[in-house]
Amino acid sequence: MALSTERLGLFNPDKPMENRLTDLGPRHFWQYFPPVIQNNYGKWAYHEILEPGILVHVSETGDKVFTVRCGGCRFMTVEHVREICNIADKHCDGFVRFTTRNNIEFMVDSQDKMQALKKDLESRKHVSGSFKFPIGGTGAGVTNIVHTQGYIHCHTPATDASSMVKAVMDDLFDYFQGMTLPAHVRVSMACCLNMCGAVHCSDIALLGYHRKPPIVDHAVLEKVCEIPLVIAACPTAAISPAKTEDGRKTVKIKDERCMFCGNCYTMCMALPLTDKEGDCVTIMAGGKVSNRISAPKFSKVVVPALPNSFPRYPEVCEATKKIIEAYAASANKYERLGDWAERIGWEKFFEKCDLPFTEHLIDDYRLQYDTYRTSTLFKFTDAAWAVSRAVGGIED
Repeated sequence: MALSTERLGLFNPDKPMENRLTDLGPRHFWQYFPPVIQNNYGKWAYHEILEPGILVHVSETGDKVFTVRCGGCRFMTVEHVREICNIADKHCDGFVRFTTRNNIEFMVDSQDKMQALKKDLESRKHVSGSFKFPIGGTGAGVTNIVHTQGYIHCHTPATDASSMVKAVMDDLFDYFQGMTLPAHVRVSMACCLNMCGAVHCSDIALLGYHRKPPIVDHAVLEKVCEIPLVIAACPTAAISPAKTEDGRKTVKIKDERCMFCGNCYTMCMALPLTDKEGDCVTIMAGGKVSNRISAPKFSKVVVPALPNSFPRYPEVCEATKKIIEAYAASANKYERLGDWAERIGWEKFFEKCDLPFTEHLIDDYRLQYDTYRTSTLFKFTDAAWAVSRAVGGIED
């Protein structure tokens, strides 16, 4: 059935929304704005953080929008989402938004409504007594952790995401509800190095890491997998065709080329990668996306391998808290974690954070030539040099 000329229309640059087919792609964002934001679109003069988790935006017209930010979880039950919608209906005329770091933001147009909303949110608790909608995550503090799927939905994780984020945020909750740090701290978590989280450029990044190549199940591989697809899926060309002793088609893996990404397992279930003893958690630090004060930075590995101690991850929580406490005690105001580490020197960073340092942690990212630490004058501190000698077996 042909579309009518009237429905197709012609694009008018003076009226770009004219004859728009609104059933194609996402619906237009305008309808999701509260009326006060629609009426003041493009007229906002400034904003302030009144207290942790509470913001006010002031328009040139004098109108104000009060935002209450709450920590949310990435995986929500239907009941929890319904409760969020009920709160939005009760206080915000049905409007609510989510931030890119899984925070929930409720917006109202008066201070009285904001106080009533805040009181309602603080009264909602789980059976255990913890807040369902903890208020915070603004300014110079720790905001919500953005993370990947973990054991719930992903088939290649080296660790779990939801449980680790819960455990770490329990330890950092005071920093979430306060603004006592030198600058804001972004913590991210990815359950494998495919990193569908933002761990490559966060102040602190937690990464599940496989350390062993996949196991090849020769008995079933030919029956359940397309071998050319498995070979093509490997980004490092570590997989090649092979045959078993009894003549069945299979594949072989060159272990030294494998980077443990799990792409092959994505294509073929006969190449399982998960390993109870080998899988670990790596901590990186110093990354950021912002270009304020200094250029954006990649995160650097600061703890290469911590035990995968599901479900509370005490070693990961302890190391993360040590980094944040050392940063809070030593950094200048407005200085991001990576800027602080570069100012004092990465060797001193390890010393202040009470983290073991080895020569393997020197920045050697192959494509980041301008940050290579290739000088013979690399300044090992006494503490770092002692650890390096002990680990590497170096004699005086």
